[in-house]
Amino acid sequence: MNPSLSIYDNLGGAEGVRAIIEAFYPRVYKDPLLSPLFPEDIESVKERQYMFLSQFFGGPSLFSDAYGHPMLRARHMKFPVTEERAEAWLSCMAGALTDTGIEEPLRSFILNRLSGPAHHFVNTP
Repeated sequence: MNPSLSIYDNLGGAEGVRAIIEAFYPRVYKDPLLSPLFPEDIESVKERQYMFLSQFFGGPSLFSDAYGHPMLRARHMKFPVTEERAEAWLSCMAGALTDTGIEEPLRSFILNRLSGPAHHFVNTP
């Protein structure tokens, strides 16, 4: 991990973020807590996730350019997000980071950065 670079650049830019997304969603579909929340046709979800993570990790502002301010909590309110689902989401992301060869300390740094938003979406006991 090069601390003078953004997460996005440490991941290898667009290719690295796309690789994580491709490793992440098969894990989501295997997870009994998460899979019911996602549509059968996942392509548009994957693209929005790519756009958001690119921006969140310090790359181009793709999501905001296309959709405006992320307002992620509001965008996720229609889904029953529990603490268990937040943890399952983070677990799927941890697996995707491992699958794509992201090593420490970058892996832990990314998971820590994503932990705040994941738990911020919780809206159901």
